[in-house]
Amino acid sequence: MELRQIIEAVLFAADKPLTIAQLQSVFSETERPEKVEVRKAIDEISDEYRTRPIQLQEVASGFRFQIKKELSQWVSRLFVERPPKYSKALLETLAIIAYRQPVTRGGIEAIRGVAVSSNLIRTLLERQWIRLVGYKDVPGKPALYSTTKQFLDYFNLKSLGDLPSLMTLLEDQESIEVFSENEDAYLSQQPVNEAELSES
Repeated sequence: MELRQIIEAVLFAADKPLTIAQLQSVFSETERPEKVEVRKAIDEISDEYRTRPIQLQEVASGFRFQIKKELSQWVSRLFVERPPKYSKALLETLAIIAYRQPVTRGGIEAIRGVAVSSNLIRTLLERQWIRLVGYKDVPGKPALYSTTKQFLDYFNLKSLGDLPSLMTLLEDQESIEVFSENEDAYLSQQPVNEAELSES
């Protein structure tokens, strides 16, 4: 079997993104390919699928096959269950955490101008889109929250550096609902430097 065929089959069968190390692990020690060989196979597969309706996408957790974005509206009609609708408050909170992380609940409230409910934070934690990364060294020791690899995977991002600029989001009619009417508060914030965060 060609290495490329094996890698392709494993990625098709996987129910989550796989890293190069995880792809190597499906081989016995005596036949295990080098990382550079696996990466070459991935690149070849990716090139082969460029003209097909399915693409090989790299996200934060690894590589996965997925339907091309422009075809999703038709494919989604196959499924009776619709994706959950998230409230404006939840999307605003998630956006603030993504662009200002690590951030406390008080920091989120200062930007949004309203209280953040415990249920909202719990929902984001349960979806594994955010995680507790520590406590701020101030009276009361408020919890600090950051986004996770699952957040990046869900939104089809490889890293925080792939987050679109806030101005781009605000100009995108499909994404405008993520932000509150107080756009100035968001525009004054810049994406966090990913190197300043610990590994997810």
